[in-house]
Amino acid sequence: MATVATTSPALGSRERVRRWASGFKERETWVAYGFIFPWFIGFSVFIAGPMIASLVLSFTDYSVIQKTNWVGTQNYRDLIHDTHVATAMKNTLVFTLLSVPLHMIVALCLALILLRIGRAAGFFRTVFYLPSMTPPVAVAILYLLLFNGSTGIVNRVLGWFGISGPFWITDPLWVKPGLALMSSWALGGTMVIYLAALRGVPQQLYEAAAMDGASAWRRFRDVTLPMISPALLFTFIIQTIYGLTEFTRVYTAFFGAGTKTNQTEAALLYAVYLFRQSFEFFHFGYASALAWLLFVVIMIITFVQMRVSKRYVFYQGDQR
Repeated sequence: MATVATTSPALGSRERVRRWASGFKERETWVAYGFIFPWFIGFSVFIAGPMIASLVLSFTDYSVIQKTNWVGTQNYRDLIHDTHVATAMKNTLVFTLLSVPLHMIVALCLALILLRIGRAAGFFRTVFYLPSMTPPVAVAILYLLLFNGSTGIVNRVLGWFGISGPFWITDPLWVKPGLALMSSWALGGTMVIYLAALRGVPQQLYEAAAMDGASAWRRFRDVTLPMISPALLFTFIIQTIYGLTEFTRVYTAFFGAGTKTNQTEAALLYAVYLFRQSFEFFHFGYASALAWLLFVVIMIITFVQMRVSKRYVFYQGDQR
């Protein structure tokens, strides 16, 4: 007796829905790839491509004006014996250690002030953010005017309190602290990040801490800082990278005229030395090796920051 196979209408419609959903997901995937493709082209042409090219050039004596020869690891061996590399790296690390904490502390203080002033916060947020839009060259010129040891406004203000201000620009001992103060000029972006993080702290945590008798300092230390720690970590990493790659303002202030004095030696940051090797001395192969050394240093520092952050950064919903 022959058996006729029949398909349930319900099963057939389920199969059609499943196929339609599968096709829809596939179409969504290709649409996503379409949106990602322009970014991928830009990344390949303007970031990955130049990085690979610089890595290849770091093993050559490429100088634009002469024949290029393969020199192997000679450029990297020269880094070890180049005293200017050690000086530039030391200056850069000192500048970063001075500028990053100052930048973060001042930005956090401004964000805490804006959090308490109510309706006027929008106006002052704009006022504090506007310096971030100032071109770096203009900031460097402003720095030379404000921190002039004889006629600068900073020393004049210090003089009102009986303090004799140093020669920020010409004294090698004060060059890097002056540069760190200059870097705090454009902290509006960091302030906005902190303000958003502060507004996201649940108020019931403050109320519970107050009921337990916690002082304002204890509430700040035990509630505010842990709750905004992800924002602090993000800005800490970003500002560290900015500090290690600082260039425009320092070059404009100290190296624009091509002078070489004690103060310019104290202001010789790593990115400035890299630029001079490239576009003043045309040692592009050697400059490429310098760039890759800086890349490795940044990667190591960032890795350490991320590892250490696991002990101090709190994420809401983290069950650890």
